[in-house]
Amino acid sequence: MSFAPAVSVVVASLNRPSCLRCCLIALSQQSYDNFELVVVADAAGAEAGKTLAFSNQIKWLENPGGGISAARNAGLAAAAGELVAFIDDDAVAEPTWLAHLMAGFVGPEIHAVGGYVRGRNGISFQWKARHVDASGIEHALELADTAPQVVNAPAGHAVKTEGTNMAFRRATLMQLGGFDPALRYFLDETDLNMRLAKAGHATAIAPLAQVHHGFAANAQRHANRAPRSLFEIGASVAVFSRKHAPEISRQTIDRVTREQRQRLAAYRKRGLLTGRAEKDLLASLSAGFAEGSARPITPPKPLTQAAGEFRPFPRATPKGGRVFGGWVWHREKLFGWARAAVASGHTATVFLFAPSPRRHRMAFHEDGFWVQSGGLFGQSLRVGPALVMHTVASRLKTEHNYWAQVRNFNNG
Repeated sequence: MSFAPAVSVVVASLNRPSCLRCCLIALSQQSYDNFELVVVADAAGAEAGKTLAFSNQIKWLENPGGGISAARNAGLAAAAGELVAFIDDDAVAEPTWLAHLMAGFVGPEIHAVGGYVRGRNGISFQWKARHVDASGIEHALELADTAPQVVNAPAGHAVKTEGTNMAFRRATLMQLGGFDPALRYFLDETDLNMRLAKAGHATAIAPLAQVHHGFAANAQRHANRAPRSLFEIGASVAVFSRKHAPEISRQTIDRVTREQRQRLAAYRKRGLLTGRAEKDLLASLSAGFAEGSARPITPPKPLTQAAGEFRPFPRATPKGGRVFGGWVWHREKLFGWARAAVASGHTATVFLFAPSPRRHRMAFHEDGFWVQSGGLFGQSLRVGPALVMHTVASRLKTEHNYWAQVRNFNNG
């Protein structure tokens, strides 16, 4: 692309070393050629990341603790790019992610760009385009096509960017004071979205800037997404309400309590929570509300310009994406071809088909290539007929065409 400003990609990581490793491998395969990697990690994450061949090309920082906002601010302070992009450690980026995200900065009036996020099956979307109101309620936005576009939110609302897929003009972010450390886990990027909107800064959405988000386990949730604690959610809701809608803070807390009760009841119905655990979680939510209602809120101050130079990640000329497909019993042969393609500088995707109607899943393999697996006759997108007749060749063509724009198939 002709528009290629320097970009700092910031990854904040805590207690998820294997996830971080996959995240960094995917970032090393970006088609965009003018970025640096800034990783804010705990000791285990840094140890895992430093086994990668390109680890000495990364700016490594110690995670300061105290929540996601503090970690992101640490990364921001070390970032030297004109633009700063953020992705979570339990996410993997499509190879064209950064190129599509940067394409959203089509004019000086655009200060932020957000992309789309796919969920755990690697195909369905967790988040697309949304706007959010002062109480934190999100509302869907319908976009006409996949081109990057500035979207307008109603008065008092802000265009929403997701923390695992967003970018900002660095100078703007520094002037706004970065992320609020009082928001340690939840609503941190939403607070920034509200501040951007109040400052009159436009936000664009780039639908083809896509990442896959794993919702990995952390201190707040189990691997099955059932919560471990609701304390930080409660605290962040209270802080956010005090900052943006103090006049309806009580109503907001009551609404979130109802929502969390319904959420916990659903988990208990599925056998993922006991009644005792549900009671303890609601108590942690109430304790969080109380703590957040008293947590100091400091008016944001512009952050100090960091010293340090931009450290461009070394990139060979992108060779585009290679595609390999066949029956699941040819897995090892197909994987071998994919590993060889990655070693030669390509990105690679393997499609594995079984003679069944099983639904498909897409995932990033730890060896650096993508794998979509499922029945030859099953759904990939979760719409339309559950069973569609295909040959291997016709199914491979269908999947190739679907992923081509974000996977660079047509350049390989």
